[in-house]
Amino acid sequence: MISPSGSAEMTRDAGRFDVCIIGGALSGSATALQLLQRRPGLRVCMVEKSAAFSRRVGESTVEISSYFLDRILGLTQHLNEKHLVKQGLRFHFTNEEVSGIAECSELGPKYHVRLPGYQVDRAILDEELLHRAAAAGTEIRRPARVSSYALNPGGEQTVEIESDRGPETIRCRWLVDATGIRSLVGRGEDWITPNPEHPIASVWSRWRGVRNWNDRELAREHPAWAGRCFGTRFTATNHLVGKGWWSWWIPLSDGDVSIGVVFDQRLTDLPDGGSIGEKLRHFLERHAGARELLKDAVWTEGDVHLRRNLAYSARQVAADGVVLVGDAAGFIDPFYSPGMDWITYTTAAAAKLIADERSGSGGAAELEAHNQRFLQSYRWWFEGIYRDKYYYMGDYELMCLAFRLDLGLYYLGIVSQPFLRGPETLICPAFGHRQSRLPFRLIRHYNRRLAAIGRARMHSGRWGRHNHGRYFPFISYELRPSLGLRVLGALLAYLGLEIREGWRSWGRSETAETAVSPPLRAGP
Repeated sequence: MISPSGSAEMTRDAGRFDVCIIGGALSGSATALQLLQRRPGLRVCMVEKSAAFSRRVGESTVEISSYFLDRILGLTQHLNEKHLVKQGLRFHFTNEEVSGIAECSELGPKYHVRLPGYQVDRAILDEELLHRAAAAGTEIRRPARVSSYALNPGGEQTVEIESDRGPETIRCRWLVDATGIRSLVGRGEDWITPNPEHPIASVWSRWRGVRNWNDRELAREHPAWAGRCFGTRFTATNHLVGKGWWSWWIPLSDGDVSIGVVFDQRLTDLPDGGSIGEKLRHFLERHAGARELLKDAVWTEGDVHLRRNLAYSARQVAADGVVLVGDAAGFIDPFYSPGMDWITYTTAAAAKLIADERSGSGGAAELEAHNQRFLQSYRWWFEGIYRDKYYYMGDYELMCLAFRLDLGLYYLGIVSQPFLRGPETLICPAFGHRQSRLPFRLIRHYNRRLAAIGRARMHSGRWGRHNHGRYFPFISYELRPSLGLRVLGALLAYLGLEIREGWRSWGRSETAETAVSPPLRAGP
């Protein structure tokens, strides 16, 4: 059993807490707020190393994380005042026939989306949440650095910190690691392992002077292109995609645009020579649409980042007295913005796990179930959505099918749960509950087949043949009976593709080849 040490709350001595959270950004502050929502009397301490949060990569929410920020954390007014309302995802494809943005094949909403989403500036959002956690009763140590920690399963955990107040020893029943990719406890306990099956890398920066997707000048240059979308392109998450890579274009409320590229290192890499900012620009400008949009744009010096081998997972996400949340518990891929969904699930489940133990109702079975659910969720998320996706995501025809199916099955199996059954469903992660089993199996099957077809197209020279001049005006999904019929229609379209072309990939291994020889160099 996970037994409380003494009373349900730790003795209120200085330096003694029920919970110590390392990391005060979104994951840490969200955990603190949910703990205090569940048990207002808990004594919670948060240790944050920064004096102020620095600018971070622009980030998008999707349906689950928007529900979480709006309805669990109560940020609706803040999100609408300080950030931008998101208008879905858009994809812009290219090949050798494309000379500008209007000629790119395009996939995206014709109208505005049905469920809320946001383009958030994480530094602003993180500060807001930390202040709210403090107002709710969390004791903040900031700036403060963790010099060491010691775990004592079933007993009192110890954290040594250094701050302007001098050295301090914090003792707590529960330690929450919310340190992001640093995963202080996760890596310290050797729980974190790389995911070599998904060898992606990313380079990103903030830019000024990027052409607005909805500006009048662009509309005058391309009137038919501007008029065919009735919604707002500018505040969508626009993706310019190519062979083995995709890029995000996320507008921020201060006028900057966060632009980054993610690529599969088996398929392509950065160009040689120059600074990282120059490499990013040259990479992007192989896409005709990017050349047009970046004509007068400049990246922010000192705010250019490169990270290789992004994907990693955890062998364990919790033990008796410690739990990992957010990126400290694993990271797969920024495509489809799953990171904030992962924060939603890990923090909601961690808050319940700790609150139950503090009330005396938790046990070893709950701890084991927590680990099993999140290890399975990560694996199924990766196996279903991301494995080998870069072999086809830049092909207009294949990605149109995948997007319609990915999003529709995400709605049926995952988004539907909190909207239709309530917030308690968030303690069970994506693909962790019964309603998501069939969607997962369908996603895993067609993703593997589309990757195989994509590889066959690459080898036959047919990849990306529809990337010029096509437009799919997607109508946003809704949580109503017609959703199932629309997903069925997309499944029938996929079966049609198999009948027409699937035979070309039969007999070819569905395990990705190590490279399309040699690795492509940042081309379309």
